[in-house]
Amino acid sequence: MGLLVYTHNITPRVKYVFKHICTRVLGVQVDITTVVEEFIAHQGLKMSYTKQPLAKELFVQSNDLLFEEGISDVEINILPWNTTKCFFSVGTKSALPFDIFAASFYLLSRYEEYLPYVADDFGRFPPEESVAYKHHFLKQPVVDIWAYEFKKVLQDYYPEFEFTEKTFHLQPIIDVPVAYKYKYKGVVRTIGGTLRDFITFNFAEVYNRYLVLFKLRKDPYDTFKWLINNHNKRALRPIFFFLLSDYTTYDKNISFQNKHFVSVIKSVADYFEVGLKGSFLALDDVQILKTEKQRFESIFNVPLTHTKNSFSKLKLPLVYRNLIDLEITLDYTMGYVSEAGFRAGTCTPFYFYDLDYEMQTPLKVNPFCVLDFVYRKHKKAIHEITKLIDEVKNVNGTFAIVVHNYTFSDHEDWKGWRKIYTEILDYATAKIE
Repeated sequence: MGLLVYTHNITPRVKYVFKHICTRVLGVQVDITTVVEEFIAHQGLKMSYTKQPLAKELFVQSNDLLFEEGISDVEINILPWNTTKCFFSVGTKSALPFDIFAASFYLLSRYEEYLPYVADDFGRFPPEESVAYKHHFLKQPVVDIWAYEFKKVLQDYYPEFEFTEKTFHLQPIIDVPVAYKYKYKGVVRTIGGTLRDFITFNFAEVYNRYLVLFKLRKDPYDTFKWLINNHNKRALRPIFFFLLSDYTTYDKNISFQNKHFVSVIKSVADYFEVGLKGSFLALDDVQILKTEKQRFESIFNVPLTHTKNSFSKLKLPLVYRNLIDLEITLDYTMGYVSEAGFRAGTCTPFYFYDLDYEMQTPLKVNPFCVLDFVYRKHKKAIHEITKLIDEVKNVNGTFAIVVHNYTFSDHEDWKGWRKIYTEILDYATAKIE
């Protein structure tokens, strides 16, 4: 028997956020009613979520957000609470000092990304515009932390109820915008690159290029065997995302028709899940995205389900609506490129809620916490990333880290990253085994 919630109005927002917190985070089935008699007769877990308690039941006072429609300029007043922060504070009769359900909905729906903001050079919502960054809780999965505090309240009221426990999950995400640095680029691109290196006196690059082309050295971006072996050794299941776009200013992979490239994609797919890395231009043009989707499906003869956007570009709700229109069900773009942390406030996958249509969609959002670029030359990368892993372990969530195939090349910018990544995997899996 699960949790029965009494409220004065059952809205799509109420159903959405209670399902996420109670079922997806805490593993408790939840039902919602507006019938007082049904609520009183219920013998299991129950609570009221409204403006005033009915009697002496477990009561959480509601904010108005979950009973509204559309977007408004919501007032956010941040307060400290236990080891974290909170907002949407409520009265003293409430079992919690703030409405965790409204606050969680605000973060999960990315409400603030529908409001006016100053975009970065790529048109992205920057972390500096977020309430989490401004008030220093970006590096905490606050939705999950709040959910576990709510669980403590439930346990105090119903000590005999046995909760199921989630387990921590590590999800590596391997982004492949350019499969090879030198190989299979074609005559025109190879000559053009060589001339550019001569003009800039970059003779080391010329030397390295032709060592690879004459098969005297391995292409530095060809790190796939190393990635496969390192994840297999730890029984991990990374997801690889390959770019299949045309050559443009932003996307410069080799041709999707190159048989060697297709062979690499298929060889990776023998071990792990693979998905499509949507190109920069496809993010605003559903027809381009459809073409890239068809290219992927022609390689595997199965429907595409996993996507991740180039440059982690995500303009809501347009990009997600395009994925839904193409019946893509899993996205891995929710995160920031310049800051580590929890863009949607959670380390638990959740469904995209369309605020314009006021409905939960079939698209499951898999948020990532760390992108390798954030710590490219960071001397304390291990220390910072393991702190984030601990945050996720504390709430039995999913720690998703995005790295690129070229991260493990011998490029000056990425020196030491094979060791860093290996230590991260070992730290994250140490307590799982």
